[in-house]
Parts: sequence; structure tokens; C-alpha cells
Amino acid sequence: MKIQFAPLNIPLRRRLQTAAVLQWVFSFLALAQCCLAGYVLLCISNWWVLAALYAGWLYLDRDTPTSGGRRSEWLRNCSVWKHFRDYFPLNLIKTVDLDPDSNYIFGFHPHGVLVAGGFGNFCTEASGFSSLFPGLTPYLLMLPFWFRIPFFRDYIMCGGLVSSEKASLSYLVSAPRGGNVAVVAVGGAPESLDARPGALTLQVLHRKGFIKLALKHGAQLVPVFSFGENELFDQMTNPAGSPLRWLQDHLQRLMGVALPLFTGRGVFQYSFGLLPYRQPIHTVVGRPIPVVQTPSPTKDDIDRLHSLYLEGLTAVFEDNKDNYGVATDKHLHFI
Repeated sequence: MKIQFAPLNIPLRRRLQTAAVLQWVFSFLALAQCCLAGYVLLCISNWWVLAALYAGWLYLDRDTPTSGGRRSEWLRNCSVWKHFRDYFPLNLIKTVDLDPDSNYIFGFHPHGVLVAGGFGNFCTEASGFSSLFPGLTPYLLMLPFWFRIPFFRDYIMCGGLVSSEKASLSYLVSAPRGGNVAVVAVGGAPESLDARPGALTLQVLHRKGFIKLALKHGAQLVPVFSFGENELFDQMTNPAGSPLRWLQDHLQRLMGVALPLFTGRGVFQYSFGLLPYRQPIHTVVGRPIPVVQTPSPTKDDIDRLHSLYLEGLTAVFEDNKDNYGVATDKHLHFI
């Protein structure tokens, strides 16, 4: 394989963009393991008392990830995220104003490999969420597993990440004064196994838990489609029924975490690596779907609202695909 090296005279701003994305990829793929290893080393060192104190803090703080987390506006507004935004670049597009007196569930599609659009738009202020949607506070839901890892949990909560447990989503969308936005990557970890350039398959037909909670709490549903999310990485071929896909599905059910075998570009060369390609991401926030609060929704209630949600999601895609490089004969495929 011929390796295409990056030129030496790349402007400093592009070097900074690459560094910003590099630290993000490291945080996503390796920081949790480093934090866990650091805590274990602390436990067996002469500083074990600090580890014991932190363990006590973990116990006392155990409900925070399901109670809105503990965000840091300083971290969300850190300049490193502007370099992260400009690497792709990343854009957040508003179609209509949203009432800050209501609570919302944003259904984010597609999941992609690393949910770059979801993180950049809703866990940082790089794309100007607060300016576009004044009075609203976004929270990106993440697998509960990650909030059990020492130190790492505190870092990710600073960006507005919270647990994806049912109790966590209910807490956010039941706020009496409104103003909360719970961002749910509806396809979840399994959808990342199908994330590759050109893919338009969404795992959403049987994902109805967020629909039920929207009805129970009267939260407005907003479909969000992130154009370019699946263009960031190539992935090893893993069709349904193949040995690789069987292994990935088995590990996902066992651990709750998907393991896509993906590749992108490197730091000093463009041929392989774990950095995403420089492909634009356009995250379009669609029109809200009005929801009438139904404390005990029936199956028909859930199915009816789910159908409306799929229609809204399809409309977001079809109305915007010509603007963002998707061929007119391409359409979403729901499974």
C-alpha cells in the first residue's frame, strides 16, 4: 500500500485542528482505560488513602449521572473545541425556533462510529448551540458503563454527558420549568457497526423506549439528522451473518459496547490511522413533533407517535439532502 504523507508546510491552524481531534479520539478510545489503570495504581501505592477517599466520593455521587450530571461551562467553551469544529468542519443548522419553556428529546441519527456530530454540537459550544437555541440546555446520553470508571466519569460529565438509563432521561424531560434537551443516539452502539461512507441504514423501527418516555412526560420530539456522520471512517466489511459480524454482535450483547473495526487517517499521513477524515458534518435539527402528555401510554399511542417521528425524520433528510451532497435517488432505510 502506498502511503500518502502530509506535507511539511501545513499551516499552524490545521496542525492545531489535527491536535484537537487527536485528543478527542484519545479521550474516546483510551482515556477511560488510562483513568482506570491510574486508579488501580493509586490503590496499591502509598497514596492509597486518596483512592479510598475517592471511592467514598463515588458512592456519595453515584446518582449524579442520572440526575443531570455536573457540567462545566468552562470546558464546554474551551478554545480546543473551535479547532475540533474547524477540522471537519462541523455545522449545526436550525430549521425552526424552539420554545425554551418546553423539554425536548432530540433523536440523533445516524450514530456513526464515534458520534462526532453529537459530541461537537451538544457537548461543546463550538457550533453555537446556546446562541441558536437560547434558554435550552443540551445533554448527550451515553452508556451507563462509562460512568462507573473513576475520574473518567467526572471528565465526561463536564461536557454535559449523562447516563442513558431510563431514570436519567425521565429526570431531564420531567423538569417542571422546561429548557432541557436530551439528545439520544437512537440507533445506539449496534448502529455503529453499519457506519461507513454512503450508509443510510438506521436502526430505529424497534427503538420505541424514548417515544414512550416522551409521551409519559409530554416532551417534544425533535428528529436530528447529521449529514456526513458516516463519511468520517471506513470500516471492515461485516455483512449480517458473517463471522466478524457474529463476533461483534456477541461482544456487543456481552459488554454493551460495540467494537467496529474502522480506519481513517493518521497524524502525519493520510493513508491509515484512527483519526476521522476531514469531511464536513452538517447536523440539521428538524421541526418538533408535538406530544400530548399521556401518563400511561398504550401500545397504539406509542406506535402512532413513532410513525409520526419516522415521518419527521424522513422529512428532515429529504428536505436537506440536496444541500449536503446526497444524491436525489438516495433514501433512508429503517430496520
